[in-house]
Amino acid sequence: MRVRAFAFAALLLLAACTKITQENFAKIQDGMSEQEVSAILGSPAETSSSSILGISGTSSTWKGGDAVITIRFVNGKVALKSFDKPATGK
Repeated sequence: MRVRAFAFAALLLLAACTKITQENFAKIQDGMSEQEVSAILGSPAETSSSSILGISGTSSTWKGGDAVITIRFVNGKVALKSFDKPATGK
């Protein structure tokens, strides 16, 4: 029983420590580099890149807790960002 209580407390602590928050999202500004964003949010869960006519673009997604942050970079700088809290199926 003690092990379960400890495991549950550890999970709650981990969930509380997520970097994917509205506060951290607000720190992300247009023109920031991918490295600056990663210093705030950590490594993204997903990343995809493309290049068209010499313009490179990357879309990165961070997931944590009940939130998802998506940032689109153009030539390595923040161009668009979004913060979503997906609806739960309750």
